[in-house]
Amino acid sequence: MSFTLPDSTVPMTPDAVIQHTRAWVTRAVVGLNLCPFAKAPLVKGQVRFVASGARDLPALLLHLADELRFLARADPAETETTLLIHPHVLAAFTDFNQALDAVDSLVDALGLEGELQVASFHPQYQFAGTDAHDMANATNRSPYPTLHLLREDSIDRAVEAFPEPEEIVDANLHTLEALGAEGWAALVEQCRIDATQTSEQLAQPEPSDQPEANASPKPL
Repeated sequence: MSFTLPDSTVPMTPDAVIQHTRAWVTRAVVGLNLCPFAKAPLVKGQVRFVASGARDLPALLLHLADELRFLARADPAETETTLLIHPHVLAAFTDFNQALDAVDSLVDALGLEGELQVASFHPQYQFAGTDAHDMANATNRSPYPTLHLLREDSIDRAVEAFPEPEEIVDANLHTLEALGAEGWAALVEQCRIDATQTSEQLAQPEPSDQPEANASPKPL
């Protein structure tokens, strides 16, 4: 029912973490239309993916502060939103959930309340009052613990476009129940495959038009 964190024996490089998260956004968030507003910034290249190396909450909050300041200064046409992925800290959902108060306090301390807000995603995400295996939880289940930095202006525009947000919730629940646990597991696996293939392609050396140094000259 949930994304599984990569095996600890496999190095979680920043690139691999970002590619895995990008695949999830593409296939789950956009592909299943779980968020009707996610496709446009993704297609336009306005989503900033950042993999944090933080190993504890204080370090993560420092990184989050940097990203909040960056987004507040950035041109929305260039960076509409940011996904701060932190695979090495708050792996347990209870710890992650408790840390969200500190996240909100940081937004306030930076004077950004009313300008930015932070949404949350986690491999073990569980809404209050739901069973751990409830399909509804999949809407917020990401490959790694992730903080989603959002502009309040963007949220206001979304509310204007969809004044009845419960309709989105109902549509998502219908989509996920129709997909079922097996379908969700298949999507999760495909995201992992997509990320692996993309990382391998990026690791390939660029083809060179220059002849090999030791190559014999071609006959005229």
